[in-house]
Amino acid sequence: MSATTLGALLLAFFEDHLKAQKGASPATIKSYRDAVRLFLLFVARDLDRRLTKLQLEDLTAERVRRFLSTLESERHNHVRSRNQRLAVLRTFFEYLATRVPEHLLEAERVMAMPVKRTPPPPTLYLERDEIRTVFAQLPASDLYTLRDRTLLLLLYNSGARVQEVAELRRHNLELDHHRVRLHGKGDKWRTCPLWDETVSLLRQLLGDGGPPERPVFVSQRGQALTRFGIYKIVRRHTDCLAKRGSDGEPQSISPPSRW
Repeated sequence: MSATTLGALLLAFFEDHLKAQKGASPATIKSYRDAVRLFLLFVARDLDRRLTKLQLEDLTAERVRRFLSTLESERHNHVRSRNQRLAVLRTFFEYLATRVPEHLLEAERVMAMPVKRTPPPPTLYLERDEIRTVFAQLPASDLYTLRDRTLLLLLYNSGARVQEVAELRRHNLELDHHRVRLHGKGDKWRTCPLWDETVSLLRQLLGDGGPPERPVFVSQRGQALTRFGIYKIVRRHTDCLAKRGSDGEPQSISPPSRW
């Protein structure tokens, strides 16, 4: 297989460029994969051709432009989603140009596509009395009361992103020093202090044993909680709160996903 076939370039982009060279997180790679997959499906549909028959020259800036348009008109994606897909395709086309210089002109055209302006989403937060309400109504003796209480308190204590908590392992906790190391976006680490109550609950949850790589928060099957599992737990325990946005519409409560 030629090193410049589309399939080979795609494989190198994900396995070598993103994973090996950039050290992208699994969540980032999944985001890139979803965006590239949608674009390739659009190109195949546009050409009425099977995915396996696509060629590098089929990936043009004009098709990127029309793909971005259909995201909003047909898939009804938010402008932020459209901009995120554009950012992925910019990175992808720039990589293609480094491997196949003849593709540089198309890459330049994609890089020149503007990002659409969009107002930042409204920031919703819980007041202290609302936080107290959430903890007060937690079940007193449920199989997962300790896990859920510890999870909610850690989120409140640290302000961690949901993915940071999903990836949290025992060795990231320094309970004797009352702190936790969180692995954030861009492969960056940060250290956050922990309250006495948070440390106490974490000690109860984890006990004395277990390998360093053990997830801190696990599901019924003993596997690490996913982002969606954490969202469900938070929303289940905050159903007692009636939170509304600036437009008066009910708002679901969730931990931060990005900043």
